[in-house]
Amino acid sequence: MPIATDDRYNTLEKSMKKLGYDKSGLIEILHTAQETFGYLSIDTLKFIAQRLKLPYSKVYGVATFYNFFRLKPKGRHNVVVCLGTACYIKGSNKILEKIEERFGIKAGETTSDEALSLLTARCFGSCSLAPVMVCDDVIKGKVSLENPLCEIEEMIK
Repeated sequence: MPIATDDRYNTLEKSMKKLGYDKSGLIEILHTAQETFGYLSIDTLKFIAQRLKLPYSKVYGVATFYNFFRLKPKGRHNVVVCLGTACYIKGSNKILEKIEERFGIKAGETTSDEALSLLTARCFGSCSLAPVMVCDDVIKGKVSLENPLCEIEEMIK
């Protein structure tokens, strides 16, 4: 979709104008772009780089450095598997592998039908419930190797 006909770019432009097109506002502008578009596309990153008079490589580098930013659309449902120490010791890596195998995606990817995005995190602060995964913002604790697939399949129906 051309930038000129997409009102979301007007929203982004207003945000940059409010910050005086200041390069130091890059992270805030990236946040605004992600909230507006749902993710940061190449076109959006190039638009930001051009308007802030920054090299594209700088904007792309910041967007890929921070885990919060997504360069691909998010699925309708999201699963985040904790890989923190307590969860990892209790088998979260095996749970992640099982989910990856079942849905044919790796952590950080979305299924081709955009039904499911699979992510990882370092810690949710719920170590007493290890291993933990979050399904559409609902914490699931003491996840066993047998039950994550059933819960995910039920969620994406």
